[in-house]
Amino acid sequence: DKAMQYTEEQMRVQACRPKPHELTANLIGHTPAILARIIEPDVNICIWQRPLSDKIERELVSLTPQDLPDVRCHCTLNNFDAAVTSLMASQGLATDLFKHWREDLLNIAHIYFPQAKGRKVTLRLETTDQDGCPRFHTDHTHLRLLCTYLGPGTEWLRNDQANREAQLAGAPNSEILLADKPSQLGRFWVGLLKGSAFPGNSLNGLIHRSPPSQGPGVNRVLFCLDS
Repeated sequence: DKAMQYTEEQMRVQACRPKPHELTANLIGHTPAILARIIEPDVNICIWQRPLSDKIERELVSLTPQDLPDVRCHCTLNNFDAAVTSLMASQGLATDLFKHWREDLLNIAHIYFPQAKGRKVTLRLETTDQDGCPRFHTDHTHLRLLCTYLGPGTEWLRNDQANREAQLAGAPNSEILLADKPSQLGRFWVGLLKGSAFPGNSLNGLIHRSPPSQGPGVNRVLFCLDS
């Protein structure tokens, strides 16, 4: 009987495991290696779940929306840190006060740029306490990388809970979201998501939106790379 129970348990476990051919659109891992799987055909978001960093938080906690009001520029990997420091300096920020943040941004850039495949990359830094893009949408980009350091993270939808026809038709969020609550990126997590311009992906871009504002004084510090 014990042998039969064990066999039945094995069968139940095997039945719950995804089959090799059953690709999922959403991949989550605890190492940066997960981000390289964004090239897989059915995948539209890869998430690297990272721990928080007290050192970086201490550097960012005093930022206000006026300090980095959605500043952006084109950059390459070779001039990435120079581009970051230039954006900060243009806003009157003392760049040496953000040493650990700048190092983290550069480390993430080293992961992202090989995936951009030589495409022009736009760097964006933003601190805000306002609503961004409240409607669920897909980006007209190749690949977008998002990392929210402080405040609420980006909300996104699984394919099975999204009405793409409604989204393309300009319908409100209440018609786009079919079931459950949106998933959400945590602080310091790195999300790499496909847009509609990714080759062969025009109908499978990740549907997502900026999180609702939590009101004045609750700042969101966002890092974004687009190609």
